[in-house]
Amino acid sequence: MAKVFASITEDLQRLIAAQQMFFVATAPLAADGHINVSPKGLDSFRILSPNQVVYLDLTGSGNETSAHLQENERITLMFCAFQEPPVILRLYGKGRTVLPNSPDWEPLYAKFSPIPGTRQLIVADIDRVQTSCGMGVPLYEPIAQRQSLLKWAEKKGRDGLKDYQQQKNSSSIDGLPAPLAQTPKSRV
Repeated sequence: MAKVFASITEDLQRLIAAQQMFFVATAPLAADGHINVSPKGLDSFRILSPNQVVYLDLTGSGNETSAHLQENERITLMFCAFQEPPVILRLYGKGRTVLPNSPDWEPLYAKFSPIPGTRQLIVADIDRVQTSCGMGVPLYEPIAQRQSLLKWAEKKGRDGLKDYQQQKNSSSIDGLPAPLAQTPKSRV
């Protein structure tokens, strides 16, 4: 049974902290545009307040989330408990991209340990928190966080990441412009 909350309660904060991964969903306004759902891992998520969260967005093959947020701000974050008790948690809200040259960058980025390949931060103001049963979600034991993306980013280096982002991350697959990320100067 679904339950709706006005904010992220302390119990739900503990549920989030126990998860090894989460999912981010965004969509363009165009009816024929592609909806994007991305899995996220590593130590990349923080709760700023009961109604605001932030995550590190790492360099990837696309930049759908930023493009969609720039167009319409809509975002949903989902956490699934892969251990007992079964629960799915969704955070609905409005998001924005924070780039390294933004005045908001340093105080937000300081909340994380350095992760190679970080291109931007995504901040979401949460206006609906909802849980559902999750009884159909399988039980999984985490083995480890993958290191492949980190090693790839370290090998690319700062200039290589900047070139890659300019080539692959400046627009969505539907052609929406995405804020062009820059590699942070203080931590790569």
